[in-house]
Amino acid sequence: MTLDEADHARVAPRGTAAFVPRETRSFPVFFRFHAQMPPQLDKLDRRILTLLQRDARMSAEAIGAHVGLSASAVQRRTARLREEAVITGEVTLVDPRSVGRPLTMIVDLEVEHERVELLANLKRWIATEAAIQEAWYVTGDEDYVLVVSACDVEGYETLMQKLLADNANVRRYRTRVVLGTLKRGMAVPVEPA
Repeated sequence: MTLDEADHARVAPRGTAAFVPRETRSFPVFFRFHAQMPPQLDKLDRRILTLLQRDARMSAEAIGAHVGLSASAVQRRTARLREEAVITGEVTLVDPRSVGRPLTMIVDLEVEHERVELLANLKRWIATEAAIQEAWYVTGDEDYVLVVSACDVEGYETLMQKLLADNANVRRYRTRVVLGTLKRGMAVPVEPA
């Protein structure tokens, strides 16, 4: 069996790009192995995801009652959604005030140079810093936007001094103090539009 015959004989896992015969390829060969198609979600998958985003502790029986499936069918679907990385994690949300972190800061960072190794160092630093709850690489005047949780202004200032000391590539930062939270959440709208 040749390599091409083996490719045709192999069944690709769900969500993997289909094999394209050599004569019709107009893109590099590596795409054949690395391109990922978004998982196909049906109406029931979307309803299950909506319920789990509201309460990740909801039992399969309760979900099944809402969507019209048996508990075992719900368990199979949620297992598949985890395997396909549609569900990427399950967390417990903690009230920051109750653990002594009442301040939230929105921080805009601007870097000096966009060299790959310098950005990689900054990204690693951000990823390992527990006080940084969220971070985005963005377009516009700033390069990154961070959401930082702090005990007090002094603790925040210490963190930012450490950021500057450890990352000489940071040109400047601008801080906005959150005065009140109108909405906080990570739920993604999954119901069809």
